[in-house]
Amino acid sequence: MKRRKFLGLLGGAAALSAMPPPASAQSPYPDHPVRILAGFSAGGGVDITARLVGQWLSQRLGQPFVTENRTGADGNIATEAVVNAPADGYTLLLATLPNAVNAALYPKLNFVFLRDIAPVAAVVRVPMVVLVHPSCPAMTITELIAYAKQNPGKLNLASAGVGSAPHMAAELFNVMAGVSMLHIPYRGQSPALADLIGGQVQIMFAAAPGTVDYITSSRLRALAVTTASHAEVLRDLPTVASSLPGYDASQWYGLAAPAKTPAEIIERLNGEINATFADSAMQARFTAIAGEAMPGSPADFGRLMAGETEKWAKVVAAAGIKVE
Repeated sequence: MKRRKFLGLLGGAAALSAMPPPASAQSPYPDHPVRILAGFSAGGGVDITARLVGQWLSQRLGQPFVTENRTGADGNIATEAVVNAPADGYTLLLATLPNAVNAALYPKLNFVFLRDIAPVAAVVRVPMVVLVHPSCPAMTITELIAYAKQNPGKLNLASAGVGSAPHMAAELFNVMAGVSMLHIPYRGQSPALADLIGGQVQIMFAAAPGTVDYITSSRLRALAVTTASHAEVLRDLPTVASSLPGYDASQWYGLAAPAKTPAEIIERLNGEINATFADSAMQARFTAIAGEAMPGSPADFGRLMAGETEKWAKVVAAAGIKVE
């Protein structure tokens, strides 16, 4: 089902905006194919977003924008490849929350994310949802906090991996709520969800896409969404912040380039990405992955990247998170 949905998304994106490229597409950039490096495997949010953006840019700018999955080290391999690529706009990065986390999680990287990567455009933000196995007695976030405090270390917390967005959302919750849950990392969200459904673990902060069926069938109980405001994909759920003021966590995706990429190329790409938010067919594709639009300038995306890097560095330090 996931593969069919993924292929359907790409098929829908391929049919987007049959209009001819704008007149500005006759300018020198791009005059040959462009690579978008995705630091995670095919079929996940990073990969799907990169391919949707790539197909849009291919149609708008008249050259192929090809997604290349360069996996490993929580996205660091892809990021380093972009850092070391020529700053000419032909090698781009689909940046995401782990890029901000890795700056603190990996102390010996061969690059500095905020210094060596230039923001181009934010694309979408994806909410996460707090899920518990039906055997967990908590029905609300307030009850979950109380139960965790009464049973320190007895709640097994699944995640998609150390430093993943769901892991960091859970650690932020632990720090702010003053609770302790035993973290059990998995290699991706799917195996973690499988063990949560099976009752091997009791709680998980999960990216919203792919969870709705489990919630509506009562195989899992959803307590809240992690975003500061209500999420469209799960509009009936309260926010974590309604019980834990100030809490806010979400996965986000954006396009980035090597530092010193010419400003005119960055501005051109930014304009084309922002044009997706006015295209109903493209928005339908993003809605299918629970993506909420994040229009703005390169500077806006740069502020997001900087703020997220600072925020998650504090969580990594407070929670004592280390890569094994």
